[in-house]
Amino acid sequence: MPQSISYVPLHIVFSTRNRESFINDEVAPNLHTYMAGIFKECGSPALTIGGTDDHIHALALLSRTISIADLIKEVKTGTSAWMKTQGRMFRNFHWQKGYGAFGVSESRVGVVETYIAKQKDHHKRSSFQDEFRRLLKKHNLPLDEEHLWD
Repeated sequence: MPQSISYVPLHIVFSTRNRESFINDEVAPNLHTYMAGIFKECGSPALTIGGTDDHIHALALLSRTISIADLIKEVKTGTSAWMKTQGRMFRNFHWQKGYGAFGVSESRVGVVETYIAKQKDHHKRSSFQDEFRRLLKKHNLPLDEEHLWD
């Protein structure tokens, strides 16, 4: 085949360091827009971005020319620098070191988009840590509490 094509939707999740509540209602829309721009620059357009005051969920199409690790590094590095320009209260902003990236089948893309859109309601009943544990279990991934949180 002379052409390389791919369609790899990814559900990406990461939090602020120590789950600090930096992402308030005022900064969140601009952060999500800025983040979407980085995804696009990396050839991996975001289908949706959302989250709460301490973490982000993004559904993006992974480019065939970038690794998951490199994509997330670009997004986290760029948005961390941007957040620090948003005022004194953000000067100590950092993302956690790790992340979760979960493949999504085409038939589930809409379900994940809805899930991301309802994050604020979801987290009235569940912590980020409990949510992440459920995601790991759903994807049959091991849970190592000692190395999971920073």
